[in-house]
Amino acid sequence: MARLWRTISLAAALITLSVLPAAAQTWPQRTVRVILPIGPGSATDLTARLFAERLAARWGQPVVVENRPGADGIPAVTGFIAARDEHTLFFSFGGPVTTNLVTREKLPYEVGDLVPIASASESYLAIAAHNDIASLGDLVKQARATPGKINWAATPGLPYFIFAGFLKSAGLAMTHVAYRDFAPAQQDVGEGRIQVISASLQLALAPARSGKAKLLAITTAERSPLVPEVPTAKEAGYPDLLIDSFQGFFGWRGMPDALRDRIAADVMAVGRDPEIAQRLVPIGQMLKLGSPAELAAMVESQRQKVTAIAKAIDLKPTQ
Repeated sequence: MARLWRTISLAAALITLSVLPAAAQTWPQRTVRVILPIGPGSATDLTARLFAERLAARWGQPVVVENRPGADGIPAVTGFIAARDEHTLFFSFGGPVTTNLVTREKLPYEVGDLVPIASASESYLAIAAHNDIASLGDLVKQARATPGKINWAATPGLPYFIFAGFLKSAGLAMTHVAYRDFAPAQQDVGEGRIQVISASLQLALAPARSGKAKLLAITTAERSPLVPEVPTAKEAGYPDLLIDSFQGFFGWRGMPDALRDRIAADVMAVGRDPEIAQRLVPIGQMLKLGSPAELAAMVESQRQKVTAIAKAIDLKPTQ
């Protein structure tokens, strides 16, 4: 009898192993939802929709993007987890699994609830300043000459962390001005009421295009073809301002490896179409394709950097 049960157990295990790849090959059987932690019209949203359009054609099923903005992406994450649906994916920047861990004392989810599938893109981040400031070097010079007199603002998440960390490491005293909505900050930097903003390239460009401000540097690793004349922070001599700002697809806890790898392969396949990279440029994005392991490494690298900055600036998490 014991031998019979061992035989049955072995047969069941073999059947399971054979079914998983088959299930991955036949997925999806119906509409796929992609939940985003940000509103429509953002660079992340437009990127997700661009990939969704191509994946729908590849999969032969509709791929619908669902925006759930607010509260550091928490409603989107909890909605994704609660769905418990193998036809629902999560597309996000790193915040829910990186910055949220240091800005929030408690989270209604665990990092393991979001399984890295594939990276898709990276947002260009930038520093812009009022025209009275000529360069990053000039900003540092003025800040040292007038401690606390230069005002700065940033969008939440990486733009805030990277600039606050830079000020700490450089020993500079500037005054942070918080905005509930970032549009007034864009106007204020042009009028000189604040002097510096740290944000996505998409947001930093608005006052620069008006002629009332200028882009000082790109804080991601590569120059943007949208503004090729603007140096990276590293090229300008301030590598501490650099950080990766990826977006990618995530799956659910317990997701079969075969299905994860199948979706990752499909994301990378559609992303290799040259038109994808071309359409990302005008919205301040660049293509950044990566495997599950590569996306997991991006998450870990970003998490370590923001954790170190949070410690350096003595950031107190909110409840």
